[in-house]
Amino acid sequence: MTKTPLEEMGEPLYYIADNAEQAGFPVPPNPHGQSLRTWVRSLGGMQKEALVVSAATGTAWRFACDEGEHLGGHNKAPNPLTYLSAGMISSYMNEITALADQRQIELRGLELILENFYYREGDFRKGTMTSGAMPPDLNVTCEADCDDATLTALLYDAVAASPLNGLARGVHPSLFTLVHNGTVLTPEKVIPLDAEPFANPGDNFAKLAPAADSSAVPSLIEMLMAEGAAYDAFIKSRIESPDIGDDKQLLHMHSKCVLRPDGVKEIYKEQYNPSAPSWKYLSDEGEGFGGHGRAPDAASLISAGIGLCFMTQMGRFAKMAKLPLTGYSIIQDTHFSRGGASGGTGQAGVAQPVETHVYLESDAGDDAAQQILEVGERTCFLHAFCRDDLKPKVRASKTSRAA
Repeated sequence: MTKTPLEEMGEPLYYIADNAEQAGFPVPPNPHGQSLRTWVRSLGGMQKEALVVSAATGTAWRFACDEGEHLGGHNKAPNPLTYLSAGMISSYMNEITALADQRQIELRGLELILENFYYREGDFRKGTMTSGAMPPDLNVTCEADCDDATLTALLYDAVAASPLNGLARGVHPSLFTLVHNGTVLTPEKVIPLDAEPFANPGDNFAKLAPAADSSAVPSLIEMLMAEGAAYDAFIKSRIESPDIGDDKQLLHMHSKCVLRPDGVKEIYKEQYNPSAPSWKYLSDEGEGFGGHGRAPDAASLISAGIGLCFMTQMGRFAKMAKLPLTGYSIIQDTHFSRGGASGGTGQAGVAQPVETHVYLESDAGDDAAQQILEVGERTCFLHAFCRDDLKPKVRASKTSRAA
């Protein structure tokens, strides 16, 4: 059987790179306390690799990505929406536990269930498709030594304190530069970034090396086996998908997060409608951010998801429209604040619009490059998440009242 590009590389799919800057992947400016630079390149088909470098911690995480069979992928790595869901629920857990500690509220048996919904309408082949995001739905199960109203207030404040709140709330259309066959073009149908494009890193990914003395724990990301009582309980915790009408296609992402005894977050994710393999993630914040850098942090997972989703949409459209795209990659900057609770700011999380530098190589004209960029942004579920104003829904269950 022919190996996929990820299999041919013969290296770990997820690791900390200890030579990122030397290999040509520097950290970005850090205006709000937690900025990340993400490089993504296509490996062929639906497979991609990303490197996410944090200006806050200096850590560089390498991630692999694939799509399900329904999109022509091989299921060799998680899809982009899985990364975003894992990062979102990890961020919420960070802020809930930190704020509970600050308010001296003990939470026992804490479990987070997150539902993410996305939709699309129109015809991808004709370039008329538009994607959208719906408000996340968070259900928190725990026992707490406070009354229900106090717990509910804590949860809403914690969600608002998440750095991701800066992208979810308000309207934050993304900003772009475009380079086609080495020529800088001004984007015509998306909002241009008022800056010169970064130099294309080329094949710098080949220079990366996993850290020899890594803090990462085993089994960072792995396919979730669909068997056992724990898996059955996870599936049963999913709520029904909303009815959005026959003219739209819904994507439903279902995630669960619990804390291991060592403090590492354990995350389970299922994609429903259309179905795709389920995955288990581990997540931990870096040193000085409430963790020990043992697994990918929330902001790195979120940033990877946004960049990978956009790359998928550009590649899919070019293939369906039969545009001769021979190579494509991006460099993306995301700028978040530190968490309002976990970072001690006491403020709601903030973020700047996502900034993306796009590099396309093709045998077509510049008008085709403009169309690939425009349709890629318009059909990207996670750029839709940024440009739509989404207020998360928060619920609590199985709480005990204070004596």
